[in-house]
Amino acid sequence: MFLPSTPGKFKDKSITMHRQFYRCFASTSTMFLWALFLVALTAAYLSFQSFVDSGSRYFSTAWGGIQWEKQVRASAQIRRHNGVSVLVTGAAGFVGSHVSLALKKRGDGVVGLDNFNSYYDPSLKRDRRNLLNSQNIFVVEGDINDARMLAKLFEIVAFTHVMHLAAQAGVRYAMENPQSYVHSNIAGLVTLLEACKTADPQPAVVWASSSSVYGLNEKAPFSESDRTDRPASLYAATKKAGEEITHTYNHIYGLSITGLRFFTVYGPWGRPDMAYFSFTRNILQGKPITIYKGKNHVDLARDFTYIDDIVKGCIGSLDSAKKSTGSGGKKRAPAQYRIFNLGNTSPVTVPMMVGILEKQLKVKAKKHMVEMPGNGDVPFTHANISSARKEFGYKPTTDLQTGLRKFVRWYLSYYGYDHGKSVK
Repeated sequence: MFLPSTPGKFKDKSITMHRQFYRCFASTSTMFLWALFLVALTAAYLSFQSFVDSGSRYFSTAWGGIQWEKQVRASAQIRRHNGVSVLVTGAAGFVGSHVSLALKKRGDGVVGLDNFNSYYDPSLKRDRRNLLNSQNIFVVEGDINDARMLAKLFEIVAFTHVMHLAAQAGVRYAMENPQSYVHSNIAGLVTLLEACKTADPQPAVVWASSSSVYGLNEKAPFSESDRTDRPASLYAATKKAGEEITHTYNHIYGLSITGLRFFTVYGPWGRPDMAYFSFTRNILQGKPITIYKGKNHVDLARDFTYIDDIVKGCIGSLDSAKKSTGSGGKKRAPAQYRIFNLGNTSPVTVPMMVGILEKQLKVKAKKHMVEMPGNGDVPFTHANISSARKEFGYKPTTDLQTGLRKFVRWYLSYYGYDHGKSVK
């Protein structure tokens, strides 16, 4: 083997090539290992961030978390013999808040649910929630379409009843935002019924339909057996659809269902979009009010029903509801299915209602009379309440003059009105 006489002056080409190959391989391996390390580090960071985010959502969102579950359980606690535990949807709404207070007052367990949407001023809904909180009623802030949230509520509490009052209300608003009615009144109802059918035990369901389902019916007074296949508005159509949907869940899954057709509910803590409420505001502000006339200049008439009477009807229907007959989504036997009118049986024309407000407010209204547009309104409503009276003793006791006096007293107190100060 030829050896160099002077070290370092001779380089074997094969050795040099091996060294270069080794260096290249080592460099590539190192880069590969570093790449793997960076990928692993990135994955670990993302996993940790996901864990932190999910944990943060669990503990800080409107629903979920240890403290939230404690509040739900405490609110659902029954404090009377043979009491019931009720999930009230739309609990921060007009009817929902009154029903929740009445149930809690007699010792029942009540958990509320509301999404506090902006259909009308959410501050009024939040003030109602504060009123409920003062009576130890917890209102969950969430959407009725959130199936995971509903499943969690039924997992925490074995509700005996559901009082479903959440809905997109209003006849005329449907022409502006029809999707909101489908989302709340149809999709939301189905989501709730899905949760109820799989709950163990299945709760009995009482829900708010509407007198609007009578639509173009001209037979008076309106009876539950009358035709309801000619709705005059999208709102009415969604409520009619709700009656058909609830019948289906009753038939297939054994859910006990009671539908309540409300007739023009009014009173303290009412909805600002209702005529009596907006009329009061405009009269006090010196603004004109628009009064619609029917065909041939006929006065529109409504079966105005005071909130306290509606609450009695809601609780009476809840107390007389039989248990559901299903389990795990399967029906064992036929279940109860009912529909009731809840009205006052004494229709009053809109001009007469305005006259009562003028006396209570001691202010003359500036009236603007116009023909009723084709916006889904109907010329009159009149409830036949014989079925509800027979089934659970429903008997309204508040006439419009008495009810409006109580409303005006609340309105002036809530908005802090005086003649030198404008009203909100």
